[in-house]
Amino acid sequence: MNPLISQNLCIRPFRNSDGPAFVAAIHESLSTVGAWMSWCRPGFALEHAEAWFDNCDRNLMEGTAFDLGMFSEDGSELLGGIAVNQINRRQNFANIGYWVRESRQRRGIATRAVKAIATYGFDHLGFTRLEIVAPEKNVASRGVAEKVGAVFECVARNRVVVFGRPEAAAVYSLIPGQVTS
Repeated sequence: MNPLISQNLCIRPFRNSDGPAFVAAIHESLSTVGAWMSWCRPGFALEHAEAWFDNCDRNLMEGTAFDLGMFSEDGSELLGGIAVNQINRRQNFANIGYWVRESRQRRGIATRAVKAIATYGFDHLGFTRLEIVAPEKNVASRGVAEKVGAVFECVARNRVVVFGRPEAAAVYSLIPGQVTS
């Protein structure tokens, strides 16, 4: 996949050279991203990043998930990650997931990245529905969904697993032509 330059961001596959920045982003984000994502933990090390990048590359080649890095437009600074994953080809929909490193949160980065990846998901991957599923109490992720114009559909019981426990999640959807600029 070629880098996607949109919304003043560069969205591209991770490279092994991104490993140290990825580890640093994880460690600085333990109190925010780590509150919701079990992989964001104090023991996260370079070998974990490299294994994740290998998994992302494999999934990308197979078309089973598009887990990508979110970078400054010139590609010099790792801002976080964004994905089109949990793909259901039969029903032609997928999930959008995202995280932003703590030092860059609350600057509209996730909102811009979701707009860009949703447009890519509709225009290039051909999906007819994209979902954002966020733990009910994850106000920041829910705010991003609302800012991009996703429609809130429901709170689904036991929809996500957070640190090994089923939790209710807010389910939002986007369809082609719905992403606000």
